[in-house]
Order: sequence, then structure tokens, then C-alpha cells
Amino acid sequence: MHRASGGAPATASLEPPPASIQTSLSPQWGATGYPSVDITPPKPAPGLVQQPVGEPSPELLDAPLRTPAVTRTTSAPSFKQPLSVLPASQLLSSEVLSSLNQRRDRPGLLQLSGHLGLLLLGGLLWSLPPKGGGALAGMVVPAPLVWPLGLVGLLLLGHGLAFAFCAMHEAGHRTAFASRALNDSVAWWAGVLSFYNADFYRRYHQWHHRYTHLVGLDPELEDQPPTTWSAYLLELSGLPWWIGKIRGHLAGLRGDFGTRPYIPADAAPAVRRSLGLQFAVYGLLALVSLIGANGFLFWYWLLPLAVGQPLLRFVLLAEHGGCPFVADGLRNTRTTHTLAPLRRLMWNMPFHAEHHLYPSLPFHALAAAHHDLRPGLTVVAPGYLAVHRGFLANLAALAMPAAEAAGQSDAVPASLRS
Repeated sequence: MHRASGGAPATASLEPPPASIQTSLSPQWGATGYPSVDITPPKPAPGLVQQPVGEPSPELLDAPLRTPAVTRTTSAPSFKQPLSVLPASQLLSSEVLSSLNQRRDRPGLLQLSGHLGLLLLGGLLWSLPPKGGGALAGMVVPAPLVWPLGLVGLLLLGHGLAFAFCAMHEAGHRTAFASRALNDSVAWWAGVLSFYNADFYRRYHQWHHRYTHLVGLDPELEDQPPTTWSAYLLELSGLPWWIGKIRGHLAGLRGDFGTRPYIPADAAPAVRRSLGLQFAVYGLLALVSLIGANGFLFWYWLLPLAVGQPLLRFVLLAEHGGCPFVADGLRNTRTTHTLAPLRRLMWNMPFHAEHHLYPSLPFHALAAAHHDLRPGLTVVAPGYLAVHRGFLANLAALAMPAAEAAGQSDAVPASLRS
């Protein structure tokens, strides 16, 4: 999930992970405090299926990374042997993985066109004159239909904007398209729409993949998950996310990345420039709104984005919420079956365990990967409502382990934000 809330930045530096985590993830801590990771899959310990991408894919960052070694097999494993002793590199055969890893522009362009079409349709409906008489597809809209259609438009526009986060996420991995330039361009503009910054997020997200759901290491676990009804409703409102985003962006505009070890010193100027350009876009839209006295920035971006946040928070909470806090890619991430329209809006992110096991796979290959990996996945939900019913039956169970959570402030800066 991708959480962010307010709070004063901490000054504590990130400490090396405990020996037990070093054993499984093999981090090597340099003088900069930024970990480089030996991502050759270690021999799995008894009872543990090591996730091959507790490490980032080479596409995730500018700097080249060594790819995990893949054990060559003639066919996909049957999963008849105990999963606890099955090396993660054998979950998919090299032949299957090579086929699924193919980069193609066409699926990404079709997906992007659909997402942009949703935004356009939502904007058109939301912009219908409140007194009626507006035209839609050449037809005059009767006054009684204006408000219902307008509300539908607000919902479509809002969810299109909020779920542009998913487009940014996929293009940020540089796997959505064959072209690196197209990936980076789509990721950046999708970040503008969803109030994320793609260049910041790409580096933040690398750490999430490297230390998925490990308390004190995964920056997404900086805040305690909601364990009461009030905290749960506040989380879904999106308010903590807005506060965290504003504080994080302002810190980035100042060049203040001191408490964000996933932004190394040599990357900080580029991330700061990217944030500056992004806020220049917002400033231009604000100027247009003022000159035109039409409130464009509020009515067509801020308000719809706020309307779309609850559903986005709802689905993101299901990605890792309630999963064991372990370095096991088959257990620390949830795949959730859902309706095709939502799955499409999310750029196939409901296949989240598959994505974490193999982040080099393009979004359009995740369904096929699910077919091969499904027998080995241990956290698969029939739907998001089912996941949240489980949450609400025992919200306290979402809490991080007490001992580790209490000590995480000594390991992870409090300002780590998604």
C-alpha cells in the first residue's frame, strides 16, 4: 500500500537491518548509508520461499542492477514439492519468464488511451451546464439529467485522476511500454495528475520492493496501519495522504532529502528539478483559473482527485494489509480478484503478488503469470469487499508486531512517505 500522513520529520538515520534480515536480503551498507544489495537469490531457509524481487528490477532505476539468477528448467514447476523448499527462481521457468517479459508498446498505448478516454468522458459530463441545455455527442441534455450525469462525470473524472497513480506505478517500472522515453513521460504526467512525483516515487518504490513488508525497512510501514474504526475511516478518507503529500513535496522543493535515504545525494538535484517542474504546471493551471475566474484547478483537479481517493486508499490497503511481516514473497503480498473494469483502471495491479515476485513483468503479462503462479500463492482474496470484511472483523490484527514497531523509529525516519 502507499500511505502517507503528517508528523514532524525525524532526524534519526537509517540503521543497518538486523542480522536476521541481513541473512535473507544480503544488504551491503556503504559509506553513504544507501544500501546496495546482492540480489543473487540466496538458498532459502527452511519454511521460507525467498522472493526473487525483494530486489528491484533493472528497469526501476537509472543505475544498472544485476538481475536475479534464474534456474533453467524445461517447464514450469508443478508445485508438488513443498513450497517451503522451492527456490523462488524456479516459480517460473526461464522460457516462460522470457516470454512474459517481452516489452510492447501496443498494450500500453491501448491501456493509456482507455484511461485518457475515461478522463475525457468524466470531464465532459462534469462540465455540463447546471441549468441544462448543454450538448453531449451532438445531443442537447435535458435539465433533469444534468445533475445525475454531472455526478457520474465527477466520479469518472475523480477515479481517473486518482488511479493515474497506477499508470505512474507501471510506467515508473519502465515496463508498461517498450520505449524508455515513453515510460518516463507517461509516468511523470500520470504523477502530475495523481499528485505524486514519478522521479521521487521510483526511488522510494525501489526500497519497498527490496524490503517488502519488513518492519523498520519497508518505508511503506512508517505509519501503523489502521487498527480502530476511526483510524480506518480516516485512512480511507485520504486526509492523511494529502497531509503527507503536501509535506513531502514541500520538503522536496527545498531539496530536503536528508531523512529519505532512498534519495541518494547524486539523485537529489534531479528529483528536486522534477518537483519544481511539476509545481510549475500546477502554478500555470492556478494562473489560468485566476485569469479566467473559473476555478478550473479546483473544479477539475483538486475536487475530483479528492473524490477519487477513498476508492484508491480502499484497494491499496489490501495489497499488503493483514499479510505476515516476513521476507517471503508468497506470503507478504496479496493478489485480489476483482471486476474487470476495476482491474483495468488499476493497470492490473490487483495481481500484486505476481508483480512483487517478478516486477520486471509488464502489467499486461500479469494475468498470464497469475495462471502459472496461482498454485503457489498463499494470500489470494476473492474480492476487495471480502478483504475489508476480514479487516473489519479484527482491525487490531492489522497492527505491526509490537516489539518491532516500537523500535522502528530508530531504524526508519518518520518522514518516509509514499
